[in-house]
Amino acid sequence: MKKKSASILKKFLLFNLLVFSILGLFTIIYLNAIQPNLVKQRIANHIIIINNTKDHLNRLNVKFNNQSIQKFLLSTRFLFQGLDRVQFYSLEGDLIGDTNTLDLDKSVFSKSEFIIEEKIGEAGNQNLVKDGKKEKILDIDDKSFFGKDIFMKYQDKPIVLENKIKNNFFVSTLEKVQLNSNYSGYIIVTEQANDILIAVEERRNFIIRTVLAVGLVILIFSLFLNKYILRPIKFLVLYTEAIKEKADTSIDVSKFFVREDEIGKLTKSIENMTSELQKRTNRAETFSTDLAHEIRNPLASLKGASELIDKTKDLKEREKLLNIISHDVERIERLITDYSQVLKDEASLSREKMEKVDLISIINNVVEEFKYNLTNQNKDIEIKIKSIKVNGKGLYVLGIANRLEQVIANLLDNAISFSTDKSTIDIEIKEKKDNYLIIVLDQGPGFKEKSVQKIFKRFYSNRPKSFGEHSGLGLNIVKNIVELHNGVISASNRTNMNGAMIEVSLPKYI
Repeated sequence: MKKKSASILKKFLLFNLLVFSILGLFTIIYLNAIQPNLVKQRIANHIIIINNTKDHLNRLNVKFNNQSIQKFLLSTRFLFQGLDRVQFYSLEGDLIGDTNTLDLDKSVFSKSEFIIEEKIGEAGNQNLVKDGKKEKILDIDDKSFFGKDIFMKYQDKPIVLENKIKNNFFVSTLEKVQLNSNYSGYIIVTEQANDILIAVEERRNFIIRTVLAVGLVILIFSLFLNKYILRPIKFLVLYTEAIKEKADTSIDVSKFFVREDEIGKLTKSIENMTSELQKRTNRAETFSTDLAHEIRNPLASLKGASELIDKTKDLKEREKLLNIISHDVERIERLITDYSQVLKDEASLSREKMEKVDLISIINNVVEEFKYNLTNQNKDIEIKIKSIKVNGKGLYVLGIANRLEQVIANLLDNAISFSTDKSTIDIEIKEKKDNYLIIVLDQGPGFKEKSVQKIFKRFYSNRPKSFGEHSGLGLNIVKNIVELHNGVISASNRTNMNGAMIEVSLPKYI
């Protein structure tokens, strides 16, 4: 069973879910650590205040009882500025001093004009008279903060207490007091820390807003990714699969052609590649059909000649039949050889890389080789080159050198096959605005067809007597190579004299 692969969108969403889960875990850990860290900073300040208080108690030899602690609080109020409450407890857990009995909002250098003396333990719900008016002292219920059992839990380390009363958050630090090497009681520093809750809430809100914003961005990006990238790719996959499976219904991808981005280019590239493959398939099918048709004629002739040769006793007639057989064999051999070469050429043309090449150099090389061959074959045919003046510079095109040589060679071979002795083949090179023209002119009989362009079809029928040496594929190969180089080829009869003219146009190299 074929394993179903997950889509890119699902993988993308799963990956983001995993990342979000990890970030969420770290966010929860971070948020849970904010408040303890801020409380820890407050406790450090409390410890400093407690240590300073203990130093003052030792330096002033203050006894740890109600009267001495009250006097100490009055004389050292500046130690507790900014704190909500500082309390002193005996070793038994009894309250012996409380800053709630002091007006610490007054200047630290002057005493309050009105001080209400309170019994220890009742200060939490009393009022201050200040400037003739009653002002409510911070309402903190002792019982809600501390019980005597808290002192029993002390084990030589400060105890930290966090309390929330009437929507207010308080942080308290309890530490034992040692005077003259003896433990005398406890000090508790209490501070209202609503700003800690505010800071935690602000950071929590900020993180939540950030997470929501990131989630929204990822959602928008996912929708964009799906609509503009993944869906087109899915259509292209379905399109290629439909072609592969030869489905009756085709997938329309033309709507992506208008896009100028990578998806549009990819769609056009796949469409062009598919079209080219279909053309090659059609060419191969047509070529095979044409080849079978072309081989059938010489085979029929070969069969007839072979059947007659046994019945014929006349030597001249037998020699004639043998020539027919030899001619037909050569014809079949040439067809098969050239057909095989065409298939190789079409395959190699798609792999070869185009480069900057000089037409003058290519034409000269091919012409010199043909002149040498004509001399060896004792043929009196002259080949002339009439090229433009280029001031020592070449005529450059973008192409494949050996394929352009094949074009010139096939055109010369075709011209020679229709030429007689003492005739001339001219090669003219002309320059136009955007291209170069290569014109091959012979002095043969010319073209008899009304539509001259038929000569570029495979197995062109109007062949010279020496057809056994030619398959009728040469000009078709030339046409394919020229079109591969974005060029144009055309044929016509010469106007001022007998002969044929074939013109090849190739774009200049820029």
